[in-house]
Amino acid sequence: MERLKGKTAMVVGAGSIGPGWGNGKATAVTFAREGAQVFCVDRNAAAAEETVKIITGEGGKAAAFTADVSRAAEVEAMVAVCLKTYGRIDVLDNNVGIAEMGSVVETTESEWDRVFAVNLKSAFLAMKHVIPVMQKQGGGSIINISSIASIRHVGISYVSYGASKAAMNQMTRTTAVQFAADHVRVNCILPGLMKTPMVEHSAGLAASYAKGDVEAMWRARDSQVPMGHMGDAWDVANAALFLASDESRYVTGLELVVDGGMTARSA
Repeated sequence: MERLKGKTAMVVGAGSIGPGWGNGKATAVTFAREGAQVFCVDRNAAAAEETVKIITGEGGKAAAFTADVSRAAEVEAMVAVCLKTYGRIDVLDNNVGIAEMGSVVETTESEWDRVFAVNLKSAFLAMKHVIPVMQKQGGGSIINISSIASIRHVGISYVSYGASKAAMNQMTRTTAVQFAADHVRVNCILPGLMKTPMVEHSAGLAASYAKGDVEAMWRARDSQVPMGHMGDAWDVANAALFLASDESRYVTGLELVVDGGMTARSA
């Protein structure tokens, strides 16, 4: 349908931690399939290149960039190279995130700082450098990937993750209001329990759910969802596509929950 025809989309966290489809990888490919030229950013150069190869192999346009987006200088360079490559940034999708297990008693200070740097500071830095670009262009769409852990206790203990994502929600709301007059829209997606490589490769999550048994973890997570199954990366990608497209031109400051009804049941 080419819902993003003529747009440049920067997807931060466009690679996947392992085989299969992570949220960022699926989002980058979905954006390209809908006509966007995609700037694929990831800390893992090979992962970013893999996503680019998928896009170009389907006839789309994409470029890869390697960056640790918790570092200001690397974010500044990321934006500069995207502008040099494509000349504009119409969509920014902030998709990086990590989870460390532990309550406030168990979490170390270094773990807390690392989670906030990766999950929250990265989005702050990306918006800091991209919003002025969008203002000059006359607008744009920013999508921050949060989590239902930001608004609910989901049954496992990872306080730093939930707290960082809750802060992301508030940063999204305030930024949306402050830049609405510039036609810069800022929204966030709150995925629920998703079946992605990041979850599969998280030893802490598997241990919390099922003593390290990944298949048992999948069954346990499926049983938590009213629909009876987890979502996948394409569910997040399709939500991001709506927020990236002009179909959502009157939508800003939204927390879009994509969770199969889990938070509705827990309300």
